[in-house]
Amino acid sequence: MSERNLSTNDLHDRVTDRLLAEAVGGETPPDLREAILSRGQSGAALAESKPARWRWVSLAIAACLLVGISVGLLPNGLQEADQVAINMPADASKPPMPKQPFTAEQGNRERSSAVADGESFSSKSESMPTEEASGASFGKSARGGVALADETPDSLGLGRSEGVDTDRLQRGLEAAEGVAAKPARTPSAISSGATPALESPSYSGRTPASSASPASPPFVFSADSYGRELKGRVDLRARQADQAFSWQHLPGIAGGDRYAAINENPFVLAQGAEALSTFSIDVDTASYANVRQFLQQRHQLPPADAVRIEELVNYFDYAYEAPAAESEVPFAANLEVADCPWNARHRLVRIGIKGREVLADKRPLSNLVFLVDVSGSMNEPNKLPLLVAGLKRLVRQLGENDRVALVVYASSEGLALPSTSGADKPTILAALDRLTAGGSTAGGAGIQLAYQTAEENFITGGMNRVLLCTDGDFNVGLTGDTALGDLVETKARETGVFLSVLGFGRGNLNDAMMETISGRGNGVYAYIDSDREAHRVLVRQMSGTLVTIAKDVKLQVEFNPQQVARYRLVGYENRLLAAEDFNDDQKDAGEIGAGHTVTALYEIVPTGLAEGVDPLKYQQEPAERSAQTAKADAPELPESPELLTLKIRYKQPDGDTSTKLEFPLVDEEASLTDASADFQFASAVAEFGLLLRNSQHRGAASYDAVLQRAESNLGDDPHGDRAEFLGLVREAKRLSQQ
Repeated sequence: MSERNLSTNDLHDRVTDRLLAEAVGGETPPDLREAILSRGQSGAALAESKPARWRWVSLAIAACLLVGISVGLLPNGLQEADQVAINMPADASKPPMPKQPFTAEQGNRERSSAVADGESFSSKSESMPTEEASGASFGKSARGGVALADETPDSLGLGRSEGVDTDRLQRGLEAAEGVAAKPARTPSAISSGATPALESPSYSGRTPASSASPASPPFVFSADSYGRELKGRVDLRARQADQAFSWQHLPGIAGGDRYAAINENPFVLAQGAEALSTFSIDVDTASYANVRQFLQQRHQLPPADAVRIEELVNYFDYAYEAPAAESEVPFAANLEVADCPWNARHRLVRIGIKGREVLADKRPLSNLVFLVDVSGSMNEPNKLPLLVAGLKRLVRQLGENDRVALVVYASSEGLALPSTSGADKPTILAALDRLTAGGSTAGGAGIQLAYQTAEENFITGGMNRVLLCTDGDFNVGLTGDTALGDLVETKARETGVFLSVLGFGRGNLNDAMMETISGRGNGVYAYIDSDREAHRVLVRQMSGTLVTIAKDVKLQVEFNPQQVARYRLVGYENRLLAAEDFNDDQKDAGEIGAGHTVTALYEIVPTGLAEGVDPLKYQQEPAERSAQTAKADAPELPESPELLTLKIRYKQPDGDTSTKLEFPLVDEEASLTDASADFQFASAVAEFGLLLRNSQHRGAASYDAVLQRAESNLGDDPHGDRAEFLGLVREAKRLSQQ
């Protein structure tokens, strides 16, 4: 048989013989090179003749092999997934969370352990091929991780909640899961109340419709089976810090911060019931400090809904006349009217209220509870460290008649310091020094413990107040703005313990919630953007922040349709009340602290002034016609030179029955330059707010006009607040021109 005609088997045997002979040194068979080359050429020719068929056959074989492998592995993967489901808590997003007292040594020790172990877990997880890992591999990883956590919880830093560094743990979880967990929240609005009997107006009346919005939807977490299992186990001790989530694209959120929507007050026709304007007083200043932080530190214009014009105006001190020292009335009213700066055809009314001063040595006994958010989201330089520094400033002002307790909350709440005499400053300061951030935010439970602590140490006739310090990002337990508002309003009414709020930070600032609960808790809301602001709120204005001289203060302005065609309240959109609420002592309203000044502005359209149209030839102007109609329908009243009457209702801090005051105002037709320096400066601040909001009512407002008027009316500015305002206006002008 020739070498070219060898069969496949013969060729195989001959090659084997040759290899064996060469290996053992035996006789070498004849060379097979020619036969092998011939066989290769024949195979190539066959492949060229039928390429498509053999390729498809090869692909089919490969597909069958893959299917077989998958089918073989599927039961294992399902078994692992089933086991994961069996081991999961009933609600992985809300696993049971034990409550236990907080101790500083325990928290610091566990935090150190958690940092180390969290880094280890994160570094291991980041090396996993998360794009390809799935099915059984995820199930096995989850089971292994849970087993380790169950067997050696302290080694993972999971034995307790307060010390866990959940920021680093979150990064490890996300790397292992390959999943970005995102919550879903929407802001809720403030609802207004019922409508009892309405007091008869001397001119006419107004009844704005009240509105309510649903509570925020619950927190939502989504992940695959691996992520749910491991997250559920970890969250038994420490829920993940909220700043690990992305809030950038959720409705009602600006740059991660949450603000209540502001729909600017429109012009209202001053006739019939609409001639009454009713709102709750507001001494909050948070919006101004927040706007300043945007302009000074971030060098960007603030979101429109972050600009509450009344809070910008009320940030400044004004030289309003105070009540007489012997007067039982806790405040005095100051009224003024002049030309409107941004619309020369209109008039601007300024209502100023000055609260009674209380000297530091005359302050009543105080029972304070510092409620401090130590969750992971507070672990930033402008949050917890700034908070602690500010509270230390306040503590140094306290004396032996003051008492302070410290309640902290993160994944669970705890009493970090029982009620302690203000004379024992080292103990209080040491407790503040031990605070560290970690965990998620069970704010509702913290508020309840703070109220319980305040009630247990209640001082009859004294100041009993919870001071909540947070970025407002509650994400565990009682979280909705409405539910939290109901809680603090009930506590304020039933216990006499008031609640004030200090807001901190940027990125997940829940401004909407903090404004809501401070108002309903009979307190004030301030935003702390710097150590200087902490000194202003907690030292300079300590009495105003802590001492309430009147509660449930409501203002109702009745406009005379003989003098006023239309009017618009500038700001206070979140404080509007129904006209009937003014006489309802069950309706909650704002509070005034010692020495506080409160300012409200109304833009007025005088009667006989047609807005945007030529004078009518064949009929009367609408304002004239409405005035005559109102006059015809009402009992005969004499012509009145009064522009409006201001009515104020208030209660004593420990009272349940309100007292009413009345103050009429006559327009002396003063020009803007004739107005007081305080009037002109306040109008400049309001105009600044209109520009920042890009208000449809800004008229001829301009930054140059604001600068000119504010700079000419700095007046007595001992702390430099008004001078600082000029810098903010210049920065806003620069940014608006970019």
